[in-house]
Amino acid sequence: MTNEIQVGKIKIGGKNPLVLIAGPCVIESEESALRHAKLLKDVASKLKMPLIYKSSYDKANRTSIKSYRGPGLKKGLAILKKVKEKFGIPVLSDVHCKAEIREAAKVLDVIQIPAFLSRQTDLILAAAQAGRVVNIKKGQFLAPWDMRHVISKIESKHNRKIILTERGVSFGYNNLVSDFRSILVMKEFGYPVVYDATHSVQTPAGRGDSSGGERKFIPYLSMAAVACGADGIFMEVHEDPERALSDGPNMVRMRDLGKILSCVKRVEEAVKRCPER
Repeated sequence: MTNEIQVGKIKIGGKNPLVLIAGPCVIESEESALRHAKLLKDVASKLKMPLIYKSSYDKANRTSIKSYRGPGLKKGLAILKKVKEKFGIPVLSDVHCKAEIREAAKVLDVIQIPAFLSRQTDLILAAAQAGRVVNIKKGQFLAPWDMRHVISKIESKHNRKIILTERGVSFGYNNLVSDFRSILVMKEFGYPVVYDATHSVQTPAGRGDSSGGERKFIPYLSMAAVACGADGIFMEVHEDPERALSDGPNMVRMRDLGKILSCVKRVEEAVKRCPER
């Protein structure tokens, strides 16, 4: 049994309901963020799924120097604060350097460490010291059992508010593959495990100067992850992915989200009827 972690009024892990972490990849504007948050809350409420809103104020790991990165720390956090206050939902965003954490922790309910930075000790320690929930994305280059070292770094700062996220592993050039054993392996560490269904279908730098993706696999991988015991599903969602400013090819279309999550919920219900494993 995994420990349950409190995020605002939401509990994730243990025998709590599956949590949805969702939002556009990057904050495109205040209007866009608020609009997407309302749509997501409506879908999640109908399905009775706890929702954590995710969007990045700065995508510091874009493939090309020309790619849009976001509104930046100050403006981005102000927008996320409005989302949080207007809709009453917790917010999550990723941090890329120690200098951001102090300000980010004033707004964010969950500080996310990107997969590429999951070995950056000083960044992880600083995030742990902020006292917020820390969501660590498993690096594409890490084995799931190696995440125990990341966990020990956070725990060394007396922070046990930890979420682990699986987002696929590098499989040759410009490709990722999901090994669902990793969910079971990481749950043994005693913390909730989330499956990132949209980055797991990404093809990094697959378009030359930007990443591609295979959106059609998202529903099936999401259901598989829940069948394997994931405590939450992470999905980047956009009204019009083809016009999104980041990660469009691997984002879920807003109009498709309800149907996908309905299927995911049915798997969750079936898993709960299975004998305790």
